[in-house]
Amino acid sequence: MEIPYKPILPQNPLPIIIIGAGGIVRDAHLPAYKKAGFEVFGITNRTIEKAEKLAEEYQIPHVFKTVAEAVEAAPVNAVYDLTLMPNQFVEVLKQLPDGAPVLIQKPMGDYFAQTKEIYDVCKSKGLKAAINCQLRFAPYVSAARYLIDSGAIGELYDLEVRLTTYTPWEIFPHVIVHERLEIQYHSIHYIDMVRSFLGDPKSVMAKTLRNPYKNLSSSRTTIIFDYNDSMHAVINTNHDHNFGPHNQESFIKWEGTKGAIKAKMGLLLDYPKGVPDKFEYCILEEGKEPEWKTQELEGSWFPDAFIGTMSSVMRYANGETDVMPTSIEDVIKTMIVVESAYKSSDNGGVPINKNLFN
Repeated sequence: MEIPYKPILPQNPLPIIIIGAGGIVRDAHLPAYKKAGFEVFGITNRTIEKAEKLAEEYQIPHVFKTVAEAVEAAPVNAVYDLTLMPNQFVEVLKQLPDGAPVLIQKPMGDYFAQTKEIYDVCKSKGLKAAINCQLRFAPYVSAARYLIDSGAIGELYDLEVRLTTYTPWEIFPHVIVHERLEIQYHSIHYIDMVRSFLGDPKSVMAKTLRNPYKNLSSSRTTIIFDYNDSMHAVINTNHDHNFGPHNQESFIKWEGTKGAIKAKMGLLLDYPKGVPDKFEYCILEEGKEPEWKTQELEGSWFPDAFIGTMSSVMRYANGETDVMPTSIEDVIKTMIVVESAYKSSDNGGVPINKNLFN
């Protein structure tokens, strides 16, 4: 079966100005843009040496000392790629040209008040703004979306994300200290992906938990989405399974009335090195035993999904499409679900009534 899954590239790619030079730029943004053939016009970072190092490695022609300097020198049609921590977004967004296209690193704020502030400044300046929720564009997610949209697995009634692995949070020094670590900086990917398939849930039930032997705010989470009485959608993450690879898991699974899909997210196993992904599907045929088939897909979440998010912004800015999947208007709804999950976790479940039997 032919399964189209690669992102649609812009007919006329726009020059990119990268604001920030952290690990995600080195590991994902720049490799993705090089693979797609996108031009990075310039880069800026508070620690200029980091920007200079990446510029030398990726032949970026311009290194700017400040955002203001980058904006002044930028081509009029430049796309701004913000790869900073959320508490720096508003300050930088205010310096961008009105109406400019901009791709903002996730999450869209550390707290919802900040999310709203980011949203408001983007709207007030007329920015063509999207959030880099790139899991939507991972090859296996795009392939699954095609099969589901085509009706190949029938009516979707079950969507599960399961992560049982070991995450070395120490390689993210600016993130590891966050008081809302797991959902805000990791499970947000899955919340956004679930929404992209199922829309907005009626409610969520969630619990996010710390490890008693680690100085982290949280490292394990369960989130159950309430859509209706037949749709089962759940996220289970455990970043503490440091017992070797034998029983580690990292997958997304979709089940429908006519078939099922399972995608192994290899990146998260032995992170950041990762292992190969695997994309499998089973389509029921009358009179035949179920048979799982494997489809080879080129690329992975990192860096290939980052081609998808940037392409969508460029195509929207060019007028090639009127849809920007991870626009701020859409992703603010993801942030509402994130806030709801934290509220559910804080409030706890229904207390057990020990007097029911009396």
